[in-house]
Amino acid sequence: MRDYLVFRLYGAMVSWGEVAVGEQRASASYPSRSALLGLLGAALGVRRDDEAGQARLSRGYRFGVKQVSGGSLLRDYHTVQQVDKPKPGPKVSYRTRREEVTRAELGTLLSSREYRCDSLAVVAVEALPDAPYTLAQLAHALQHPHFPLYLGRKSCPLGLPLAPLQRQAATLKAALDQWVGEHERVLIDDEKEYRCYRLPPDGGPARYYWDARLDAEAGMDASFTVVRLDQPTSRRRWQFAPRSENVHLDGGEA
Repeated sequence: MRDYLVFRLYGAMVSWGEVAVGEQRASASYPSRSALLGLLGAALGVRRDDEAGQARLSRGYRFGVKQVSGGSLLRDYHTVQQVDKPKPGPKVSYRTRREEVTRAELGTLLSSREYRCDSLAVVAVEALPDAPYTLAQLAHALQHPHFPLYLGRKSCPLGLPLAPLQRQAATLKAALDQWVGEHERVLIDDEKEYRCYRLPPDGGPARYYWDARLDAEAGMDASFTVVRLDQPTSRRRWQFAPRSENVHLDGGEA
């Protein structure tokens, strides 16, 4: 039996960022490893520029994710005006933002940002031998976070409490599936209400995600494997390394 900390991530809007190139800012349908480490770091008060603290978090924990509902896709089109740097000469100052953006030398930044609406995922955390915090300490931090918690972007607050629970289970899948009891119905015990929130009643088909190196401990076969650029190497420089991740389609062929 292994010890896990299991909690939910539900938001009216979430944005689990993928590789962002140019104007397109895509969102995955489930949280990445870097997003989950960032959530724990914010709850514990580990700053992004604390390279040593971030490295300890990255080495100390591994995750499994059960995607209950990926939600519906929303694209937000952004237009941002940015004043170009003045040419060498007298220093230019502005009294108001209006005065600044009425200059002729403007650079316009365009972007299309993706969000997922009514997304629900269950996360299981396992502490490794060199973990800097116990699972009990993580649970306390998630309930009393040092910094505000959000789901990918600061504009995406938690839609429901995380409700962390410590569980013992033989496999990762068992730990993710055990998150029941008072939290089994996350919104309201009504099937019509579930359809309004795009959540499948009684669980429905789910997807499971876990690190490919932990395949023997997952308790399920991989339907396929993907590569995600979500292993943090430096939060300060915002650098990430590739990582192989297994995916299990519940009810599908493995």
